[in-house]
Amino acid sequence: MKVLSIQSAVAYGHVGNSAAVFPLQRIGVEVMPVYTVNFSNHTGYGAWGGPMISPDDVRAVIAGVEDRGAFPQIDVVLSGYQGGEGIADVILDTVARVKAANPDAVYACDPVMGNAKSGCFVAPAIPVLLRERVVPAADIITPNQFELGFLTETDPSDLDSTLASVDAARAMGPRTVLVTSVERPERPEGTIEMLAADDTGAWIVRTPHIPMKANGSGDVTAALFTAHYRSTGSAAEALARTTSSVFDLLTRTHESGERELQLVESQEAYAHPRMQFTVEQVR
Repeated sequence: MKVLSIQSAVAYGHVGNSAAVFPLQRIGVEVMPVYTVNFSNHTGYGAWGGPMISPDDVRAVIAGVEDRGAFPQIDVVLSGYQGGEGIADVILDTVARVKAANPDAVYACDPVMGNAKSGCFVAPAIPVLLRERVVPAADIITPNQFELGFLTETDPSDLDSTLASVDAARAMGPRTVLVTSVERPERPEGTIEMLAADDTGAWIVRTPHIPMKANGSGDVTAALFTAHYRSTGSAAEALARTTSSVFDLLTRTHESGERELQLVESQEAYAHPRMQFTVEQVR
């Protein structure tokens, strides 16, 4: 499998491509990372160095990849956080060109906008852009529950309303939806869930909730789910493998006391997930 991943990069820590690339490589995926920023660290620290990369420069990098004859071999275009409006045009153009070269290729979009605790943390134009142009072009999306509600202008809370919001998202264009950080009131205390749905059904998985903020964990989740789904064709299998890997990554990070993901130290969790959680079909 070959993935063209258009995301941010940092020198210190693990977010964007600096979170997604290594886990994908560890499960045998060839990744072509294209950077949208090249920062010293993620912006949650409040200070950082390094440049945002202009859409024209991102486009030039991708054009160079295309000139090498790579587009017919690309199975997945993956995108995450979009720092500005211009990068969306580059991504959508790239998706169209890759699909023209390989009609079996898919576009997986992590529509990063915010979360339930902090609300939207992107520029005001980005959520509208994602809703109106980017998500309709995607085959797979991986929003958290908050982002799912924002995209569909619904209020997912319990299982039924979350499934209804997923249906609304799938009606926008993407056939496969992974919802992370599902917090429905009927779940046992101290747990959190993920839900995946496609044309064949919907599945949910529950894990203990690890009380920490883990920048980059969503990037790892989107990358692994997309790769597993692409290779197996099974949303349930992709959900089980991704959940196992990410839970062990977060557990190791929490136990380390470090702020940054223990990405390299957790590599066996990607290559050989323990499959310790039961995936339940809910539709």
